[in-house]
Amino acid sequence: MDCDFLIIGGGMGGASVADALVAAAPRARVVLLEREAAAGYHATGRSAALFLEGYKGPVIRALARASRRFFEAPPTGFCANPLLTPRGALYIAREDQRTEIERRRAAAGGETQAPTLIDGATARALVPVLRPEAVACALYEPDATDVDVDALLQGFLRRFRGLGGLMVTGATVRRLERRRGRWRVDTTAERYTATTVVNAAGAWADDVATMAGVAAIGLVPKRRTIISFDGPSEIDSRRWPFTIGVDEDLYFKPDAGRIIASPCDETPSPACDAQPDEWDVAVAADRVQTITTMHIQRIHHRWAGLRTFARDGVPVAGPDPDEPNFVWYAGQGGAGIITSAALGRMTAALATGAAVPADIAAQGVTAATLAPDRLRTSAEAN
Repeated sequence: MDCDFLIIGGGMGGASVADALVAAAPRARVVLLEREAAAGYHATGRSAALFLEGYKGPVIRALARASRRFFEAPPTGFCANPLLTPRGALYIAREDQRTEIERRRAAAGGETQAPTLIDGATARALVPVLRPEAVACALYEPDATDVDVDALLQGFLRRFRGLGGLMVTGATVRRLERRRGRWRVDTTAERYTATTVVNAAGAWADDVATMAGVAAIGLVPKRRTIISFDGPSEIDSRRWPFTIGVDEDLYFKPDAGRIIASPCDETPSPACDAQPDEWDVAVAADRVQTITTMHIQRIHHRWAGLRTFARDGVPVAGPDPDEPNFVWYAGQGGAGIITSAALGRMTAALATGAAVPADIAAQGVTAATLAPDRLRTSAEAN
């Protein structure tokens, strides 16, 4: 099958750029390939699903701000229910961590609503199970929200297919090579030829590049573990905010009638179907019981996912400097959902040679900010 754009990877990155490409180039033939039987099987389907503008560094925060309007008011017909549900976020700190709280507060300027510094008693009123010694002060971000990840993913895919895009599941790429000015892609489903390949393969993005004869950029997949358990029966925990240690050693929040928690592990891993390590599961449970009065009698579910990072913590998007018809969309580092609306559009613009969308440029994000050649340059310097 012949196409103009062939996207490899059916997670949130691949879905968002697929949606943006069919809108930006309505006459183009766009094909989205996913190796698994369904889209979003790996990192997308294993996310804690919180929209938090103050998350990570300035580029991630800028892309999240540029995405927020879409999440708050998606196009008509995109989804049946709101994508965002109020939650709030609480960064907690011990007495010896006040300096870190102030640093985080100072770095949060520019978010929709700046976080509020509160004392320990106020924090414990929001989350009554917090131990007094674990929270001397906190930052509260009231505009943090839960994200309906599946609705977002399916909305992108529905619009993509509705505008003529083709999604193929169960299509593992076996061979990828450049022939006579076009890409030839052999998969377990079919052979494709394409003018441009978009590499949205997540943890496998460097592997896809190597297969294509394009230099890898040093992406590192890292495992993140989550557990699920019952909250305290005597307390209504449904409206607790997302609660996270200021040094990001634990987070927990209500989810589907239970509590989910993570030790915020970032263990380098090969690209794989990530599984939880029992040590990380034990660490998560121990930290919950150290910081709160909750007693975990049974872990109902445990899972892990891979979050893939570039060495500078900034996503990678745009044409490869040595092969302009090979476009990167990778390295979102756990922020792939909250940045997807903006980053998908930006990648589509860069893939088609268009200007960076004005609302994204207004946040200070340029093509150079995300360009893959910045990573090659830093690697050479080292």
